[in-house]
Amino acid sequence: MRSLTANQVKLGFIGLGNMGSRIAQRLLDHGYQLEVYDRDRAKAEAIAAQGAAVAKNILELARAAHVVLSCLTNDEAVRSVYTGTEGVLAGARPGTTVLEMSTISPEGSRELSRLGAQRGLEVLDVAISGSTPAAEQGMLTLLVGGSPDLFRAAEPIFQSVAKQYFLLGGPGSGTTMKLVVNTLLGLGMQAISEAVVLGEKTGLDRKRLLDVLSKTAVIAPAHVGKVARIAINDYSPQFPLRLMNKDFELILSVAARANVSMPATEAAFYVNSEELSGSHEEDFSAVLRRMEEVAGVSAIPSYPVTG
Repeated sequence: MRSLTANQVKLGFIGLGNMGSRIAQRLLDHGYQLEVYDRDRAKAEAIAAQGAAVAKNILELARAAHVVLSCLTNDEAVRSVYTGTEGVLAGARPGTTVLEMSTISPEGSRELSRLGAQRGLEVLDVAISGSTPAAEQGMLTLLVGGSPDLFRAAEPIFQSVAKQYFLLGGPGSGTTMKLVVNTLLGLGMQAISEAVVLGEKTGLDRKRLLDVLSKTAVIAPAHVGKVARIAINDYSPQFPLRLMNKDFELILSVAARANVSMPATEAAFYVNSEELSGSHEEDFSAVLRRMEEVAGVSAIPSYPVTG
């Protein structure tokens, strides 16, 4: 199988949200010819200003691309983009490669792989681990499921957007690993929230507590930046609460089918859902504010407040 290098293939990219737009920009920066599509035309035009072409629709994009990449919200969005008379599978030529980068159910990834094979397409599930700043810097971790040969062929693309990438096994194994990773991400944030509230409730200064906590070995790298933003009550979305909530649902659904008990994850999902029900678009770290409200402690701003 030929290597998917910038001088050999044309890419089509569908889904230009917070993560997808940054990955698309990295691909352009590495010399790939790129055609993009998003339901929100303005998002596509923003990437076009950096050198991409804009497809009128998904069929047009699929017909022209050697490699189709997508970064979408959920299983339903993936199905709507790939299936039906206007979808990728209807337009793509046999031999087209699909790199599906959404966080969806492992079953959804395996189904897309089966449907692709029926059309002569090769599919990898390429789940993304990392923040939007990591995407901008090309420092993502990619968790991949599918053919080893295709994995090796796609390495030039992976190297354009990621610091590291791993093949976990057959179709669906990449998205399975993403759920494992996000279990720890969500549970870790809940554990931090409870620990911080314990310290506040028993008399520790919030700002000092968070500062010292961020310097200890018990805070994972993925949470260090969250702690710094929490210290100034900044819950603007890097990884939105609604997406963490969706991932919790996927995790618990997979666990139920596998007959795996996950009581801590269930509890974290409950708190996440409670905060989501009363919030606007904010980061998943906002569960800490929820725990502070329940405990009756105030998150006093650590920056000057002017009238």
